[in-house]
Amino acid sequence: MKLTFTDIAVTDPALSTDVAALIRTLRPDLSAEDFANFAAEAAEQGLVFTAAYDRDRCVGVAAHRVLATSRGRMLFIDDLVTEPTVRSAGVGSRLMAELRERARHAGCVRIELDSGVANHGAHRFYHSQGMSIVASHFAATVPARV
Repeated sequence: MKLTFTDIAVTDPALSTDVAALIRTLRPDLSAEDFANFAAEAAEQGLVFTAAYDRDRCVGVAAHRVLATSRGRMLFIDDLVTEPTVRSAGVGSRLMAELRERARHAGCVRIELDSGVANHGAHRFYHSQGMSIVASHFAATVPARV
């Protein structure tokens, strides 16, 4: 598989045809409209959608951004997903290598991401990429205004 990596702008039709389709395999409850709204707002916050193409077929996507933190600059991966029919074919590893290179160029000291506690397949993949579990992520729902 010969992969090329392309950053997809919010105004690019490939955002809805290629990127959204893969992101929604991770987040099936995210409607097309909700994805478009999220992508527009997140892009303003620095989110980049990098798509991996095998010829003209999108086979992977990484949504990522550089953040300045009290622990130094980091590249944070919001989402990393490969097309289900090509999982374990090296797409995720190649995306991670691309992101490591981008992190180096951006002056980042590390790469971070969150992964659901029950997603053991993803955990095995991230460990194989040299990543460690270094923190617990806590969350609370904010009640809607009435």
